[in-house]
Amino acid sequence: MTVDVARLHAALDAARESKDMSWRQLAKELGVSPSTMSRLANEDAKPDVNAFAAMVTWLGVPAEKFMVDEDDRPVRIDEEPPLLAELAPLLRARRDLKKEDVEHLEDLISSAVRRFVTERAAKKG
Repeated sequence: MTVDVARLHAALDAARESKDMSWRQLAKELGVSPSTMSRLANEDAKPDVNAFAAMVTWLGVPAEKFMVDEDDRPVRIDEEPPLLAELAPLLRARRDLKKEDVEHLEDLISSAVRRFVTERAAKKG
């Protein structure tokens, strides 16, 4: 198991841009050095465990979302639909949504995804 650095960087970049933050501001908010962010951008190194924890916590995404196995295949996360994992940081970054609004949207999306999965499984069976 290893960290998919490119995917982590892309998620951080999208959330950072949605909050109109610089990389330096994000590094400060995360409690990491700007050079950590540069190494991440260049895929020169994986973040240490504390930096990784700070990053996924800030994103509000399960750490498993950014884990891959030795063959670079994403790890399957049955508890968290990939669509919601992708959308959650974007929803949380919106300034026009209250926390309750985000939670409601996440519930709706999660419910819809479960329905799609159930319908697809029924068609296959």
